Amino acid sequence: MAGARNAEFQIHPQRDALYNELHIRPFHPLSSPQQISHLASCAQQGELSLAYQQICELCHRYNVNQPAADAVSFYQDFGDFSIHWERHVEFYSLTVMQAASPSGEPFEHPAINLLPDDWLKQLPGQMVAAFHLIIDNQQLDDQCSALCRYFEGQKVMVSAAKKGKAQFYTAFKLHGDGYGRFIIRNNGMDDEQMGQLARRLMEMETYRLLALIALPIARQIGPQLVEMDQQLANILTKVNELDSTRGERNLLSTLTELQAQLENHRAATTRRFSATRAYHELVHNRLASMQEESINGHLSLQEFMGRRLTPALRTCESLQGWMDDLSKRIERASDLLRTRVNLNLQEQNRSLLSAMNRRSQLQFRLQETVEGLSIVAVSYYMVGLIGYLLAGLPLEEWGLSKKVLTTCSVPLVLLVVATITHRIKHRLIKNPLGEE
Repeated sequence: MAGARNAEFQIHPQRDALYNELHIRPFHPLSSPQQISHLASCAQQGELSLAYQQICELCHRYNVNQPAADAVSFYQDFGDFSIHWERHVEFYSLTVMQAASPSGEPFEHPAINLLPDDWLKQLPGQMVAAFHLIIDNQQLDDQCSALCRYFEGQKVMVSAAKKGKAQFYTAFKLHGDGYGRFIIRNNGMDDEQMGQLARRLMEMETYRLLALIALPIARQIGPQLVEMDQQLANILTKVNELDSTRGERNLLSTLTELQAQLENHRAATTRRFSATRAYHELVHNRLASMQEESINGHLSLQEFMGRRLTPALRTCESLQGWMDDLSKRIERASDLLRTRVNLNLQEQNRSLLSAMNRRSQLQFRLQETVEGLSIVAVSYYMVGLIGYLLAGLPLEEWGLSKKVLTTCSVPLVLLVVATITHRIKHRLIKNPLGEE
């Protein structure tokens, strides 16, 4: 059989990464029984790099392979235990797994105790999720009295999954050791199925806690939005009572400060609220993939999430919508005040232009008066010059009189001076100063 022909294609630089994207966070088989400890810490970019260095240092201690520099998921067997480390956008997770039944009481000797204490203390970031998970192979007592002891008297939620092949037990609370607790009872699932189920349960709890980070922020900003909303209402009430441009400008300045304060809140919460929506969807996706079934008399995981997590999401969404609406109302109020200020300024400009027009008319009339006086004055001096000129001429020999000639020159001089002045004025009006 002939092989496929290798065509000369131009390969996209990210083709390999796109093919491998679906395989970078694989499911790992988990045998029963199993003890698991799971940690998830919020971390900045620099702290994520430190977390990677910590994993490399742990691998160096146990002489095992280290993760690649660009690895986002790393699984390694350390002999007595295995670890699964993952790097995400804003957090990293560490899962410690021990294939063994609990020695003594459940959760008394968790898998996290197998890691060096000094190494654990150096983990960077802020811990959000920390819980233990026991995969029970029908060896633990599942009676109410035993469950009450396992979970330190907390109310336990019980549900089934995968058509009864597994059962969940949890209280969704921190216990005396500072960790949450989960038990999965294996009723016939193979290692592959159990690995998928445990992974989805751990992701569900991690994403649930990450989604709730925004709730305290929403509760803190809520009262401030109430106050800002009341300030906006007071400003709108004062708009019709304003009688001066200065008052309108003061209100406009107050609105600008209010808008700046609101935009600071939006900038600080938009990313967090968007992450909450994404984590909430992931939680419900993980719950749906576990195919949970309710057990009579017990609160299921799905019911618990519906009663607790969904209202938190609704609170964040409501607050974000409130900020958007408040921003639009502040913008409309600012436009209204700017319109009023512009109208008042236009009215003032109109009055100023009218006053300038009246002054211009007065100046024009005064100019015409001065122009007439100027013609007379110039004519007077010219007639005087003509008189001096005639005095130097032998008028008597010619039979002429100086007084008669001077008198006759007066109308002619006035006419000439008036004509020249009129032409100069007409030229200046026709071609104003600065125009060519």
